[in-house]
Amino acid sequence: MVQRITTIPTAFTEASLRLRLDGPPMARGLLTWGLPVIAAIIGGLLRFIRLGEPDSLIFDETYYVKDAYSLLISGYEREWPENANDSFNAGNPGVLGEGPEYVVHPPVGKWMIAFGMLLFGADNSFGWRFSAAMVGTLSILLIAFAAQKLFRSAALAGVAALLIAVDGQHLVQSRTSLLDIFLMFWVLAAFCALLMDRQQSRRRLASYLASSAPRQLLYGPWIFWRPWRIAAGVCLGLAVGTKWSGLFYLAAFGVMTVLWDMNARRIAGIRHWAAAAVMQDGLFAFVCMVPVAAVTYLSTWTGWFLSADGYNRRWAQDNPSAVWGWVPDSLRSLADYHRSAYTFHQGLSSEHSYEASAWSWLLLGRPTSFYYEDPKLGEAGCQVESCSVAITSLGNPLIWWSAALCLLVLLFYWIGRRDWRAGAILAGVAAGYLPWFLYPERTTFFFYSIVFLPFLILGLTYCLGLLLGPTGASVHRRNRGMLATGLFVALSVGVSAFFLPVWTAETIPYEMWRLRMWMPSWI
Repeated sequence: MVQRITTIPTAFTEASLRLRLDGPPMARGLLTWGLPVIAAIIGGLLRFIRLGEPDSLIFDETYYVKDAYSLLISGYEREWPENANDSFNAGNPGVLGEGPEYVVHPPVGKWMIAFGMLLFGADNSFGWRFSAAMVGTLSILLIAFAAQKLFRSAALAGVAALLIAVDGQHLVQSRTSLLDIFLMFWVLAAFCALLMDRQQSRRRLASYLASSAPRQLLYGPWIFWRPWRIAAGVCLGLAVGTKWSGLFYLAAFGVMTVLWDMNARRIAGIRHWAAAAVMQDGLFAFVCMVPVAAVTYLSTWTGWFLSADGYNRRWAQDNPSAVWGWVPDSLRSLADYHRSAYTFHQGLSSEHSYEASAWSWLLLGRPTSFYYEDPKLGEAGCQVESCSVAITSLGNPLIWWSAALCLLVLLFYWIGRRDWRAGAILAGVAAGYLPWFLYPERTTFFFYSIVFLPFLILGLTYCLGLLLGPTGASVHRRNRGMLATGLFVALSVGVSAFFLPVWTAETIPYEMWRLRMWMPSWI
């Protein structure tokens, strides 16, 4: 038994999908970082070139950009006059009103938008969108990191990074100041932190058991110091502080990390591995993640707490309570504010021309049009009788439809072969996707799906890894796999190049725009 324990780190390495590149350590290091960095550079160029076009507020930027400016000035959201958009577009954001504004989303994403304004000014569209473009570019590196940890392959890390770099849904939202790109970023960062925690905790478990007496095999040791799990709690708190839908990821990732610990104890030979994982790892996972996320979330409301005139700030003073009077007035006021916002979200069922039910998202059934203009000859660079200038939040069809099919493969490998990587990717998709089916009457949009797009890309990369085959496969098998994978990636890039004009507001002839509207529901 002792001999087995001393080799636990080897036992923790998975047999399937062990796709490692051969060569000297330095060469492997260059490949590990080189391919994702190249993909990030490509993605950054796509996101920052012409970022300021159009130079006006588009779609829901009318809410979040102005709220971000208000936070920058006051620390809380203030009201705007009716003609605020015209003034803002003209480079004069100083028409901000005095009274508080009722908003229904927490402040983190808006604070991140405000950071770009702080750097580049609030009087230009580049400043409005800088943070979205930066976060979108950084998330390319994050997904490469996640892929590297999952698949142990520099090639697959580069593939995942490139696929998300050229996807239209990710590109459009990286060039537009909406909240969902920031939600996606913090969720993906939390996932990366938990992958690091998994690796570190398993190494420490092996080290403890290798030097412990046999009686320790009953339950195994407590592993208290889990800094990466705490980091994940902070990231998830910031995700919830961007949009409340981050709560589903807090729950899903909390369960996922405990299941990882349970499996680690089982593989290590601990007799009561399930009980130990629940009572030791599960309890501490809750402490590391939920209270940490809660404190992080509350801290994001600091500007509102410090204000005297924030919306609902004095509600508790006007509504004393004999039951809850012991709770500080500021927290009672914030709790009532949250109750009101939750009621708003529950009752949001107004019709919208671009609403899309969740069942249609994976099929790209109804993408969201963020912007559309139809200049005529001589206008906005139009050189024909009629042109189109569009920003459509439409995913790359080849990537999305292939990723949707790959979910079935992931289910097979998770249930049939108990591959933890397939389960982790599915958890990321499920937490961002399935909850929307609980609210069939609520008005929903396709662009909400950006939060689970990284996990769709990881699932697609997983299947491309299967296509490549294991390192020990025959040369003929590997060559065929590399050829097929290379063709898929190249074709995906080609499809993205075709759709690029309707993602980035390029002026193109109307017929060219219609050529890219493959389905009537895309118009």
